[in-house]
This record gives sequence, structure tokens and C-alpha cells, in this order.
Amino acid sequence: MPAKSPYQKRKFPKIRFIQRQQMWTLTLQGWVSLFVTAVILLVFTITHIHSFLAVTSPIKADVLVVEGWLTDEALQQAFSEISKSSYRQIFTTGIPVERGYYLAEYKNYAEIAAATLKKLGVPNEKLVVIATPDVIKDRTHASAVAFYQWLSTSNAEFTSINLFTDDAHARRSWLIYKRVLPPNIKVGVIAANTSNYNPTKWWASSEGVRTIISESIAYIYALFNWKG
Repeated sequence: MPAKSPYQKRKFPKIRFIQRQQMWTLTLQGWVSLFVTAVILLVFTITHIHSFLAVTSPIKADVLVVEGWLTDEALQQAFSEISKSSYRQIFTTGIPVERGYYLAEYKNYAEIAAATLKKLGVPNEKLVVIATPDVIKDRTHASAVAFYQWLSTSNAEFTSINLFTDDAHARRSWLIYKRVLPPNIKVGVIAANTSNYNPTKWWASSEGVRTIISESIAYIYALFNWKG
């Protein structure tokens, strides 16, 4: 066999910018099934999101923690809960008031809630005010930390508490308190009912839409932003 000449033309690889490739794609039936499934999930979410956020799951407890920023309507419901139960102590939490600080008799929402509950009939010796430092964000977390710090420096021995909060805020508050408090303290939650919108048709009012959307976003934020 004759030897190849060193001057013989060399073959260079071809440069290709595109190539044919097989890929899977949905058929018409597949797209229809996907659309129907998405609609079903959307309808399920819309009709069940409020009950998920406004969770009520109380436990047998000697202590009730009331978030101080609640409306008078919600505090009235908290008083009803206190009246029908046998709580030994009632804690109110809250940050400094955001307006009228220098004019108001009470300087934070914890004091306002305690004074309101006292006016409604809760004995003063049962009430404990837990003032929360002024923070720009993560206020519920700051209140939970302040409550835990009080427990850590007191002689009180509690193994379970119920948290009383407002409507769709309940799921987030429950999550935060369970994370902040040690595992040996069990936490239940009670959500106050709202009259600002119809919970079963929250999408029919601007107040309901604002509440559900904002609380859903805030819950997701709390879920994935654990401070430790």
C-alpha cells in the first residue's frame, strides 16, 4: 500500500451550528389535562387558603398569650376565651405604639391590650405585660423572643400555652412561637373571627384579598427565613 503523502489534504471536522434532536411534548389531550388540573388546584387553594391561615388548634394549657395589636373586637373574643377556660395567667405582648406615643397613657400595644382585658373583667393579678422592643420588621418573632426571655428569667414553669391572635395571622404566629419556644413547651393557637370580610368568600372584598395575599406572603417568608 502506497504511503500517504505529507502534502495530501487533511480533512477538518465540519462545524455545525444546529442539529436535529428528538423531544417530548404534550399532546392536545395532555395540555387539556394540565389545564384542568391547574384549575382544580387553583380553586382548591382559593377555597381553602383562609381556613389554612386562620387556624384554630387549642390545647389544654394554663397560660394564654394574647398578641396586643389586636382590635377591640378580637380582644372581646379573647376575653370570652378567658372566661370559659381556666387559665392561670394571661400574657399580652406588643411593640411601642406607632403614633401618639407622647400623648397616650399606654406606651405599647401590650399595655393597651392588658388594660382592655382588665376593663372587660380579667383580674389584674392574672395579667402579665410583655413589652416588645421597637423593631422595623419581624415583630411577631420579636414578641415571641420577649416572651421566652421572660420565661427564662422567671420562676414560672409552663409546659403548654395557647396563643390568641387575629384571623389569617394565626398560622404565621403559631409557626414562629413554636420555633422560638423550647420543645418542652407545647403551643396551641386560637384565631379570632373577623367581621371585616366574609372568610368563605374573601375574594369578594378588597379587604379580604389584601389580608389573604399579604398573610400568605408573610407566612412563606417566615417559613423559609428562620432566625434560630
